Amino acid sequence: MKIATWNVNSLKVRQQHVIDWLELSQTDVLCLQELKLPDEKFPRAELEAKGYRSWFAGQKTYNGVGILVREGLGVDEANVVRNIPGFEDPQQRVIAVTIDGVRIVSAYFPNGQAPSTDKFAYKLRWLDAMHDWLAGEMQQYPKLALLGDYNIAPEDRDVHDPKAWEGQNLVSPEERSAFVRLIELGFVDAFRKFEQPEKIFTWWDYRMMAFRRNAGLRIDHILLSPALAATCTACEVDKTPRKWDQPSDHTPVIAQIG
Repeated sequence: MKIATWNVNSLKVRQQHVIDWLELSQTDVLCLQELKLPDEKFPRAELEAKGYRSWFAGQKTYNGVGILVREGLGVDEANVVRNIPGFEDPQQRVIAVTIDGVRIVSAYFPNGQAPSTDKFAYKLRWLDAMHDWLAGEMQQYPKLALLGDYNIAPEDRDVHDPKAWEGQNLVSPEERSAFVRLIELGFVDAFRKFEQPEKIFTWWDYRMMAFRRNAGLRIDHILLSPALAATCTACEVDKTPRKWDQPSDHTPVIAQIG
């Protein structure tokens, strides 16, 4: 099964990009973030016409997550979860679906804005709630994959210029510690499971020709439970869609499991 994550930064704007990339990549399960549209505007019919069923939690203007599943794969519709159970949050950031026995979680982690702000405090609370929920999910679903835009660059090698980013959001000790806590649940960073070239990133600012200069960060991740990590044979970042007209500022991350 080929699984992937992609923050599309508006599905309305990038709908054709998603359709084109699905055809190009032949991905089985695609987790989307930053849909930026309400549920009634989700292009379910258009995606079904291309052979993909959809589960989503939308929100007007901001946030929103979804999971696209290739026709023919079995989906347990009784156990779909939207948002973190027990964590009151009007922002639509999490959806989980079980596909052929694999628990797939698509998550859009809060950005946090800057350390010492209210938004950063919300991010840390959200991360704690996510950790605690996933600890239970790991017990219930031995085969679990957490895909999404984490808004965390785990290590300095995931940052184009660590010195310039020192002390800033996305790389703070608190955020990196939260990432480590997820790893300590037993998760494996699929990308780091394999030898990778240096300076591979998943997000580049639209400004200052960041993509052209490869001035990016690796903040989009696929974490796998031990049972899934044992079956993972490849993980890569596909920069192709970032080169298209009107691209998202993120690009897909893909893993092959099973």
